[in-house]
Amino acid sequence: MKFAAKLAFSSLLLGSFACAQATATDPPPPPAPNPAPTSAMVSPGETGRIQPLPAATPDVTPEADIVADPASLLPDLPPVPRAKATLIGGTVERLDRVRDRVTVRVFGGGRMSVLYDPRTRVYLGTKDASIADLHEGERIYIDTILDGNTVFARSIRVKSAQAQGESQGTVTEYRADGGELTLRDSISPTPVRVRLNSSTRFLQGDLVVPAGTLLAGSLVAIKFNSEGNGRDVAREITILALPGTRYTFAGQVTHVDLRTGLVVISSSTDQKSYEIYLDPSAPPDDHLHPGAMVTVVTDFRGSRYVARTLTIDSQGK
Repeated sequence: MKFAAKLAFSSLLLGSFACAQATATDPPPPPAPNPAPTSAMVSPGETGRIQPLPAATPDVTPEADIVADPASLLPDLPPVPRAKATLIGGTVERLDRVRDRVTVRVFGGGRMSVLYDPRTRVYLGTKDASIADLHEGERIYIDTILDGNTVFARSIRVKSAQAQGESQGTVTEYRADGGELTLRDSISPTPVRVRLNSSTRFLQGDLVVPAGTLLAGSLVAIKFNSEGNGRDVAREITILALPGTRYTFAGQVTHVDLRTGLVVISSSTDQKSYEIYLDPSAPPDDHLHPGAMVTVVTDFRGSRYVARTLTIDSQGK
């Protein structure tokens, strides 16, 4: 019995020893592989190479593409004043695109500076053009008006053919056999000289009159052609008024300036406007005002009509 117990105990010790040796000699298990590093900026490509992620695109709002036109920030220009226009022909001597001014060598002599702005219409022949199409040395035809104390170009026409012009003013020098006439135009700062030839027509009203009818001091309207080099030849001279002659006007008063004694009448005969100066020695009628219908008997003196008598026919509106 004792022998059997010893044998069982010995077998138990040998089994424990064998188990301990097996545990000591077994190799350790291989370490688990580390997980691949990750990043917010890179990602593994299909070939195993590291490639950068595309950069983030900023949001673009529709307002970012809106660009303001500087011209739209400027106030609108007022309309061109409704003033009596004078046609001037000449050659472009200088263009000042900074001050918006063109200097013209006027047909007949002298120079004139004319202002322009975006309201000025420019024509090249019969086509619309712009100020950029003007060049020094070109012959132009300007429809001018007085805007305050400045001469403004309402329209500019560039003429490739023979230039033509019109002028109105008082004759300062004239001889029927001299072949030349000198005119003082209200727009031109210097006298305008126009040559005459056998083709020049003289009119008084609708009638053709002899050349000798024209006198120095007469108020005339002239249509002329320019031959270049400052030589202008009159095609037609209309005598509007002769010095010392009495003229009667009937129509509606459109303007009154008692300070200067100026009265402007729209004639009921030809629908033209006439400037008439009151006699400073006669007090004006208290009922003289714009809208009144009047009849005025005048004398033409120098360059103006001077009222001898003024009759108010009706008060008007």
